[in-house]
Amino acid sequence: MGEKQWKGTTYGGNRLHRSLIMALKVLDVRLIYVFSSLFVVPVCMIVNHRNTAIIYRYLHHRQGFNTLKAMWKTYMNHCLFGQVVIDRFAMYAGKKFQVETEGYEHFTRLASLPEGFVQLSAHVGNYELAGYTLVADNKPFNALVFSKEKQSVMVNRNKMFQGTNIKMIPIADDMSHVFLIDQALSQGETVSMPADRINGSEKFISKTFLGKEARFPAGPFRVAVMRGLDVLAVNVMKIGAKCYKIIITPLHYDKTATRQRQTDMLADAYVAELEKVLRCYPTQWYNYFEFWNETN
Repeated sequence: MGEKQWKGTTYGGNRLHRSLIMALKVLDVRLIYVFSSLFVVPVCMIVNHRNTAIIYRYLHHRQGFNTLKAMWKTYMNHCLFGQVVIDRFAMYAGKKFQVETEGYEHFTRLASLPEGFVQLSAHVGNYELAGYTLVADNKPFNALVFSKEKQSVMVNRNKMFQGTNIKMIPIADDMSHVFLIDQALSQGETVSMPADRINGSEKFISKTFLGKEARFPAGPFRVAVMRGLDVLAVNVMKIGAKCYKIIITPLHYDKTATRQRQTDMLADAYVAELEKVLRCYPTQWYNYFEFWNETN
């Protein structure tokens, strides 16, 4: 009961974050990677052993790795997650990363149309980088974000978005973000939402994901279906110390079907794409809770 539970926020306090940004202004990110992998990650894995066990079970049961390989990849998962966090602060410090984009034509096509569209993401790789890369001058971009993130992170995100067409919509307890999402889409803007966390909502869709049933939030799919909007799945995967790959995939569904059927088809397309990405990048899954509710 006394074990620390993962809350989905960036580790560390505001002072530590400011110090990290200052250090990254002068240090190569790879030096911070080494320090994190050798000293920070092992401690975090021990202190947060419940989270460590969750990732091990994901790699062992859902990805099918044997015991030793799953243990090693559990360590690699934590190292990569640490690197992704470091990379975010490196961007706040002004560092640049090489970005490859697969399927960029799908984004530019939808960005050129007067109608709004929806981007669905997941807690894999480093999706925040997409917000700094996939920007259309003629179409405002609205990103749904966790409202209880650390102040230093939110402040730096705002700085990164200054002078751009990007706005953040914090998830609010009073559900006011739903109105802002609807307003943005009605004005022909882009809305980006994660579709892999329920966040306490009772409205979910059950799908077979990596061989076992899991729950996905119904809201992101219903938002698109209500207006008959086009949808892109966008995943940003780390492929090198200073390199990322953005994977953009259109999610197709029959807009003439019933709304329930459209929602179901869209969820199927999203889950299939997420599974495809994770088969290629199994160690970049960053949901540190019992996604499949399996404890054996």
